Amino acid sequence: MGDLAVLRSRLRELDRVVVAFSGGADSAFLAWVAHDELGPGRAAAVTAVSPSLAPEAEGECRALAEEWGLRWLPVLTDELANPAYGINDGERCYYCKAELMDVVGPVAAEAGATVVLGVNLDDLGDHRPGQRAAAERGAAFPLVEAGFTKDDVRAASKLLGLRTWDKPAAACLASRVPYGTPVTLSVLREVAAAESGLRALGFRQLRVRHYGDLASLEVPVDELADVVAQRTAVVDAVRAAGYRYVTLDLEGFRSGNLNAALP
Repeated sequence: MGDLAVLRSRLRELDRVVVAFSGGADSAFLAWVAHDELGPGRAAAVTAVSPSLAPEAEGECRALAEEWGLRWLPVLTDELANPAYGINDGERCYYCKAELMDVVGPVAAEAGATVVLGVNLDDLGDHRPGQRAAAERGAAFPLVEAGFTKDDVRAASKLLGLRTWDKPAAACLASRVPYGTPVTLSVLREVAAAESGLRALGFRQLRVRHYGDLASLEVPVDELADVVAQRTAVVDAVRAAGYRYVTLDLEGFRSGNLNAALP
């Protein structure tokens, strides 16, 4: 069970922190607690803006920062410039987090702060090489140290009145591309456009998996019928993004689904 008092204590020990802030439930919770405990003079939230970030995410981060009084800074990252990232092997997330740390690290160092990530205990059980890249570069994981699972983060966020408590799980757009398929700007734009179109139809928790001309849609199992009911609008939205074929995954939404292909 996550312990909010332990989390606050750990943040006080760190004294100055820069939160890698994607706007998701975990990083939002950590950013709020850090600012509440340390104040904007010793806490900051930084959002890495790149083609891997869903287009709505930057605006959502900005809105949350204004609403909660966070000291917030968007920074540009360019993981696509690294050929090792574009190859999209099992270490793709390593290169992405390395780029994040290379950009955010100097911001933190100038302030004498530690970069902290919203990694929780559940994340440790998945294939997440990005965590290794961040740890190698001095990042800390306060939610892990305080014993928070994903459910704990949501429960604590709800108790604190944070509207992010039930925010759908998010991940970078490259996570929609099967390993071995090159990650390019055009691919990320197609995925982003398709998912934006589906969100406009009312779907919150979703993934558009990219298989060339084919898009495989994942939504929670209890929403499969809703996709079929809006079949024409769904197909139109996904085709408008550039896909020729539109399929619905009957197994439903699975975070980290493509990691199953790894040895």
